[in-house]
Amino acid sequence: MERRKVRMGIDVGGTHTKAVAIDNATQEIIGKSSVKTTHDDEKGVAAGVVQAFENCLKENNIDPKDVVFVAHSTTQATNALIEGDVAKVGIVASARGGLEGFLAKAQTKLKDIDLGSGRRIEITSRFIKEGDLNHDSIKRAAEEMKKEGAEVIVASEAFGVDDMSSEQAIYDVTKNEMGMETSMASDITKLYGLTRRTRTAAINASILPKMLNTANSTEESVRAAGVEVPLMIMRGDGGVMEINEMKKRPVLTMLSGPAASVMGSLMYLRASNGVYFEVGGTTTNIGVIKDGRPAIDYSIVGGHRTYITSLDVRVLGVAGGSMIRLSKSGVTDVGPRSAHIAGLDYAVFTPEEEIVDPQLELFSPKKGDPADYVAIKLKSGKRITITNSCAANVLGLVKPEHFSYGNANAARKAMQPIADYLGVTVEDVATQILTRAYEKISPVILELAEKYKLEKDQISLVGVGGGATSLIGFCADKMKINYSVPENAEVISSIGVALAMVRDVVERVVPNPTAEDIRSIKQEAVDKAVESGASPDTVEVHIEIDQQTSKLTAIALGSTEVKTADLMKECTYEEARQLAAENMRKKENEIELVCQIPNFWVFQAAEKDKRPVRILDKKGFIKVQRTDGVAVQTKAASYRSAVSKMWEELAVYKADSILRPDYYICAGARVMDFGGSTELEQILMLIDVEMQALDPNMDIIVVGAKSSL
Repeated sequence: MERRKVRMGIDVGGTHTKAVAIDNATQEIIGKSSVKTTHDDEKGVAAGVVQAFENCLKENNIDPKDVVFVAHSTTQATNALIEGDVAKVGIVASARGGLEGFLAKAQTKLKDIDLGSGRRIEITSRFIKEGDLNHDSIKRAAEEMKKEGAEVIVASEAFGVDDMSSEQAIYDVTKNEMGMETSMASDITKLYGLTRRTRTAAINASILPKMLNTANSTEESVRAAGVEVPLMIMRGDGGVMEINEMKKRPVLTMLSGPAASVMGSLMYLRASNGVYFEVGGTTTNIGVIKDGRPAIDYSIVGGHRTYITSLDVRVLGVAGGSMIRLSKSGVTDVGPRSAHIAGLDYAVFTPEEEIVDPQLELFSPKKGDPADYVAIKLKSGKRITITNSCAANVLGLVKPEHFSYGNANAARKAMQPIADYLGVTVEDVATQILTRAYEKISPVILELAEKYKLEKDQISLVGVGGGATSLIGFCADKMKINYSVPENAEVISSIGVALAMVRDVVERVVPNPTAEDIRSIKQEAVDKAVESGASPDTVEVHIEIDQQTSKLTAIALGSTEVKTADLMKECTYEEARQLAAENMRKKENEIELVCQIPNFWVFQAAEKDKRPVRILDKKGFIKVQRTDGVAVQTKAASYRSAVSKMWEELAVYKADSILRPDYYICAGARVMDFGGSTELEQILMLIDVEMQALDPNMDIIVVGAKSSL
């Protein structure tokens, strides 16, 4: 009998560290375990990761030899920067002489990086002309900075992205000979911009000692538990990387917690465009999923942009446990102070029999807080509070199967003194509470939708986290948009970690890239993904060209050695048609199937001034949803005529510009995304690189969509 194979995902949250075991073949959850996050342990959060992992094995009778994949998210990088638990950085910079050297010296002489609240990354630096760069000069510079307190080194060379030999020479001396942890700037990013590249490497180096201790401790403990597969770490951009890669580039794990919840959401979200909405007890994280991928941007640290790519997340101080503020005129605000931080129980989770003779009190939960937060004092002397979760239960928005479900009658009794104070009903109070929360949340959703060009009729909210149902239904109804709360929403982050794919990104500045440039960066991205733990035959690469900045980006995604089974069973044509109609907000007889190949259906609806289009895969996932487009079925050898025709047919003429269409090609089991270019030959060149690997007689679908920019 074949042994079962298990995937383990561990998510480190602010309050709890949760582990989930998933059957690799069926995707069923076969075990869960949760422990308090070990912020104060001498091993930091690593102790909780190991504890949750071992508990999940023992409590669910899982043999360590059955574990084929284990990964965890980590708050260590973010926490180290927030708390200022960082090492002093010494920069050894190099460039040629003359004007280049003069500019490079100034650009690499960084000031300390302000982390807020009086904390900072301290930096010292030395500049060595290329002609003077040798073993002795490097060692002398490093030793001088070591005496000044530098614990780690950054090697940074002008134009190092083209030739890393000087950075490598510095690394050989400082790391291999002197034993000082060293980051090579051009190993972190291949983009030009010497100051920004050096600053990114300095941030990476500053957290190296802390991250290495955590990584080594976690790895040793996992090995001691009998698990032999590589330990993977969640990146802030939604992928995972092997722990040895993390030891070189720990800065890539920033925001890996929100990233885990997004990747978990993608496993359940059928729509390709949407806004994910992770609600905890204290904060809500909001971000965008566009064309089936989370929106990524460069992180800002100490007010400076870096070359660290991570999810573009907005963090709001309003969530399931947010307390309310009150005046005689009504509920004035919700949050940012939460019941957890104030040390008070939610009314909705308090036994109803305890709520006797409730009295309204206004107070300041913590020093410096306004004195208008609400507490309810009970006859017993106990004080509880009112939260968004209380309001949502009172209004019947939370179902028994949801994590936020509590005793609505208890909440009503506790809220009655507020209603009496205001001269309204309890339901009116609950509505005011959720309206104040909505007023904070909706502008953020609309801002992100605008930034990432999500058409209003295509936005759907996906709620995750334990507090999701406290807010998502009310907000979605007010905004008149669809929403969903996936199964196991409270452990969605751990699921996301367990099912995440290896991800790596290569970025270069390449004006007017050629087909050879594209093939080269594509191969480099594949190699990086394999180094990070992906199986070579599973890696797929998405290419993006930014004509304004001449930036060429290759995003590689791949599975680890054991390829996971698909999450959902195949759907029928009838089911796919129904899903497409629901997503387009149409009746089934108002849409038609326009193209079909073995792995994909393309449906369209005819409207007065546009042709909505949806591409669905055989699992019923909507891979592409656009407001106005055209689809054509053809052979791989004949794609050029279809693309060229759409180039003119779908052009949008503005007063000062022409907006050209985006393209999607369905071939085999893949949907390839080509867009953002204003030159037809460049689009054709990108597609050529992919089409050369296909049988010319293969049936493919070409979809063109009018640009929404």
